[in-house]
Amino acid sequence: MSKLDGNERWNSKMLLTEHQEQYEHRKDRKRSGPPESEELQMLRNFILLPHLVTLVERNRQEIEHSTMTLKKLYLASTQVLLDEIGRDLQAVKRELSLRAIKVVGEEQTDMIHYYHYVCRGYEDRFGIVREVMKAQLSIMLGQYVSQLLGLLKKTREPLGATRSGG
Repeated sequence: MSKLDGNERWNSKMLLTEHQEQYEHRKDRKRSGPPESEELQMLRNFILLPHLVTLVERNRQEIEHSTMTLKKLYLASTQVLLDEIGRDLQAVKRELSLRAIKVVGEEQTDMIHYYHYVCRGYEDRFGIVREVMKAQLSIMLGQYVSQLLGLLKKTREPLGATRSGG
């Protein structure tokens, strides 16, 4: 009999998140080679999301200095977009880190942005043409706006319900 027999705390098979991450990181280290298509998608998002943050932030600043009637609404909605994009960027960074993938450099030649990366010992570069980058940013922004509009429609109350009818 061991000292732990009869101690109910040891019956549960709880694993701390940092131990889970270490285990997964060790497991991924054993696998080497070029990134899979899902990992390339994450790399693309890792590269594009900061550009999207810049785009939305620039628009937020323009709105802030404007005299629009719906200024508060636009500022609040752009802040929600920035928060959501930031959460997605952090999730992508965390996932790339867990998979031992790092972007180590950036260069621009003609109209192509190249990002050098290391994926579990495999080194390569990821290139995006400027026009493709613009198109992808437009698509991504449209998806975030659609998601925001979906949330607004789902939680919408009739405007007259919030007023006091006396």
